[in-house]
Amino acid sequence: MYNLFSLPVPARSTLCGGKSSLTMSSRKRKDAKKKPQNLEVRETDDSNEKKVPYREVRTSTDPSVYKKAVNRALVRVAFIAAFLIGLMFIRGKEDVKVLAAQSETIDRKIYQRSCSNDYDNYKRIPGCTPVRCGRVVMDDIITKEEAKKLLQIAKKGLAFGGSSGGASILDLHSGALSKGNSFINLYKYLDQKNFGPIFSAEDAEVYTNVKNKIRKAISREFGIKASRLHLTHPTFFSRLTSAPATTVHDEYWHPHIDKVTYETFDYTSLVYLTDYGKDFNGGRFVFVDKEANWTVEPKLGRLSFFTSGSENLHYVEKVSSGTRYAITVSFSCDEDNAISDPDFSN
Repeated sequence: MYNLFSLPVPARSTLCGGKSSLTMSSRKRKDAKKKPQNLEVRETDDSNEKKVPYREVRTSTDPSVYKKAVNRALVRVAFIAAFLIGLMFIRGKEDVKVLAAQSETIDRKIYQRSCSNDYDNYKRIPGCTPVRCGRVVMDDIITKEEAKKLLQIAKKGLAFGGSSGGASILDLHSGALSKGNSFINLYKYLDQKNFGPIFSAEDAEVYTNVKNKIRKAISREFGIKASRLHLTHPTFFSRLTSAPATTVHDEYWHPHIDKVTYETFDYTSLVYLTDYGKDFNGGRFVFVDKEANWTVEPKLGRLSFFTSGSENLHYVEKVSSGTRYAITVSFSCDEDNAISDPDFSN
């Protein structure tokens, strides 16, 4: 997500928080009523995992993927069921529960959901396409040092752009960068301005190491081999502020389903790079369930990941003050959707 998180991204009309929608089938309503249970975890053998060679970063995802996703999201938003809107915004405080508070340190917290039928509408990959669904939060996978380095990478790139509204994104793979009311290719922009490279081989190494940690965590919790999970587009940094939205790309607070907004997604993850209640207010990640809304409060280095179907409908609260940074890292079971790790060695 941000989407854009949720997010919150131009694509989802947000960075993991874009506009998107689905009408709820009776099957899905029944699924939503089921009580969460702990997932059964089993170790997996990753010894056969293949290394993906580095590839020139500028030839990866075309930035137009964001515009296309926004168009899809706008078409589908008309079908968001009215009761979902009421569910999120009319619900009383007693119906909002904290899945992960900023003040706590979580080794591993799991909330199981019944898988939706969404995956039947796409190519199924046996042994990888979700059959066990849910959401997981961990604070002991990504170190604070790694999170701080990722934050530095995000700030370096976003310093050359930034949305006129409150939601900005940076995709290291394609070079897509929010600037004003649109997007530019950061790498082409740097060439045109003769700035030279701003990212280092060390930056790429940190990024890749974090990605590999996330992939292994997802494989353990959902019982699949890590080698079956392919990094996919879009994978991006997000920066959210309280600035008023100037385009639909800035409206990251709309409920959405990742698998609908981005068909390549099977598993979505976010690493938070700033602290809720310290660096910013508002901006919590919210899962929307029929029985209650569940919030994840961002914390430096906190990892949250989940299956990308409508069993994990979500949005990001509006940031009321400060600046919220995160990185969304997503995985596809389909090798055709794979992208290479960024390479800044040249």
